[in-house]
Amino acid sequence: MKMLTGLLLVCAMMAVTNAAGESSVCPSGWAQYYGRCFLFVGASMTWADAEMNCQARGGHLASVHRFDEYYFIQGMIVRQTGMYPKTWLGGSDAQQERTWLWSDGSYYNFGYWCPGEPNNQYGNQHCLQMNFGDQKCWDDLQCYSYLPFVCAKTLESCLG
Repeated sequence: MKMLTGLLLVCAMMAVTNAAGESSVCPSGWAQYYGRCFLFVGASMTWADAEMNCQARGGHLASVHRFDEYYFIQGMIVRQTGMYPKTWLGGSDAQQERTWLWSDGSYYNFGYWCPGEPNNQYGNQHCLQMNFGDQKCWDDLQCYSYLPFVCAKTLESCLG
């Protein structure tokens, strides 16, 4: 019992309260928002290489499920870069045209597409970029394009 109490005390000391009022145990450099950790990576890569890079960090390219989550990610990028660079997210319709999936396997239930998008221009735009155009919305792009990206992973629990 003494050991469990000590472990809980260590976990409590590690917890940091963020703006959303949640305890955070995200790795250094990652930002926490509602149960997930996000990381902007400024190095430009293809969508597939960016996904593999995120997997090597224990996550996937970020999925987005609500406006507030999208604005949080945008704000994180702006704080680090001072601008709105076009950036990879984890959406792709490479498996079946117009059937968008998230690389983390979560349900695709939200979109912030720019007017007229996704349009699959030239028949080979299958990956999702954010911060496109004046509205900083979503656009489909060729997956072999080089962009910075956002990784996401589930908030690590203190005990596991």
